[in-house]
Amino acid sequence: MTRRYYQTPRTIAPMDRTMNRRTFNHTLAGGIIGSALPLAAQEKDSRPNIVFLLTDDQRRDSLGCYGNHELQTPHIDRLASDGVLFENSFVTSAICTPSRACYFLGQFERHHGINFNSGTSLDPAAWENGYPMLLRKAGYFTGYIGKNHVPLGPNGYATGLMEKSFDFWYAAHGHLTFYPKNRSDIFKGAKAGTQPEVLQEGALSFIDPHQPFITGAEAFLRQRPASHPFCLSICFNLPHAAGTSTMKMLPEDPALYRTTYRDRMSSFALPANYTPKAQIHTPRLPANVLYAQYRQKSYDYVDTEASLRERLVRQYQTITGIDNVLGTIRARLAELGLDHNTVIVFASDHGIGGKALNYEPCLRIPMIVMDPRVPKGSSGQRRAELVQSIDIAPTLLNLASVAAPAAMQGRTLVPLTRGEKPKWREYAFAENLWSNAFGNPRIESVRSAEWKYIRYFATERALFKGTGEAAGNRVTEEQARAYASWLTASIRGLKPDHEELFHITNDPNETTNLAQNAKYNPILSRLHKQCDLLVREAKGNVEKPPLTIPLPPDSPPVPAE
Repeated sequence: MTRRYYQTPRTIAPMDRTMNRRTFNHTLAGGIIGSALPLAAQEKDSRPNIVFLLTDDQRRDSLGCYGNHELQTPHIDRLASDGVLFENSFVTSAICTPSRACYFLGQFERHHGINFNSGTSLDPAAWENGYPMLLRKAGYFTGYIGKNHVPLGPNGYATGLMEKSFDFWYAAHGHLTFYPKNRSDIFKGAKAGTQPEVLQEGALSFIDPHQPFITGAEAFLRQRPASHPFCLSICFNLPHAAGTSTMKMLPEDPALYRTTYRDRMSSFALPANYTPKAQIHTPRLPANVLYAQYRQKSYDYVDTEASLRERLVRQYQTITGIDNVLGTIRARLAELGLDHNTVIVFASDHGIGGKALNYEPCLRIPMIVMDPRVPKGSSGQRRAELVQSIDIAPTLLNLASVAAPAAMQGRTLVPLTRGEKPKWREYAFAENLWSNAFGNPRIESVRSAEWKYIRYFATERALFKGTGEAAGNRVTEEQARAYASWLTASIRGLKPDHEELFHITNDPNETTNLAQNAKYNPILSRLHKQCDLLVREAKGNVEKPPLTIPLPPDSPPVPAE
């Protein structure tokens, strides 16, 4: 079967698998420069610049503006006071790859069909409708910095297509670790060695149109054309365990990452309901739903209070490091006279505390939009609407006066940032389809302002015998077929194996499951039906498969979370 995967900034055309990288780069470069130069000769485009910062594994309650006063985040707090903070912001998939695809495309996972266990890569035809390509085709100069965890094209990460989809690429696929220079040669030209500071150097070189791009960045121009509006996506691999677990407190590391917060670590508040592993006698979920004994080793830090406190210190240090990056970027924008026309969006790919589950610490994230052009009096809002990760892509397009394609399932947040009161969603749907060798179940959930309903489907353990970390996270054909069937299983009548119901208003930590209490049967029934409806909406056409490409059996795996 012939697959489409050669992409110019405006079109997708067939490309033979034997087409070499040099030819690929030359052809794509011609398309980029050819489309950019005519616009550069015109008057300066007045549309706003966009900076989108995405953190990795950051809980909602890990910022000062969200009530955490144990760490310092003055620049993010200021961003919230200058913009709009969303109190009830959620991802739709609480695991890295599907969530990042949701951000790119404005779609639920069961619509885009990409996950670690899907055995698929995003088809370029689907990528054409993501915010990076749509903004680029609309005249924006686009940049991508940091971590990419979404495979694209017939060979996934090895295709080389994601790198060529941006005018400026200073990133790597998979985890960066805390010292990105040891992970990828692209970062070798940075003066700093620690992740936040390395990515900051790349961001500053992109923003300043008077300076050449940082050494190592892949770009077809030497510097950003000042006549173009720009969209810069900065995707950190922090405070994710891949970054925090590799911190070494080297003598040359900034003092922030060696000493800050360590004098107070014994007094840090631990997450609500934290229980050391040795004290857990009765698992919360049934054994056939969550196989906790197969949990990834990267979560071992939660087993004891001492190791959890050490990890909290590192998470706080790196979040403060990210905060410093934001402050430096805003200062540079002001120096260049760009601050009055640059929108900044801040969010996370999901929370932490179980991930791949649908509890609040996993789904609920920080989300802030700062638009300096909003009417006076609209800044400093704290909006209570249920907003989701799939809303970011249509929001970025709306800011750029670009129509969102019909394939996008999210809603623009722009009216909310302007202080308007549009009719908004009453329920937020989320899912986990990363059911795998690590014992995670398939999950569907629906949340209202007051209630949360979660349903689970038993893990099919026979699918994963002999796979997992020891097998390099490779996906077998049988597992890929199972994933494809899961996209519509509950729609076609599969019943859940376990249900939970929480009264979020009175039980924000989800400690008391009311699903078996007859008193709450009417609420359980109502939310069950609402979940059925939202699953169908998330999938779209049940008979239409996602726009994905099966990955070849020999494609190199990227570590899963």
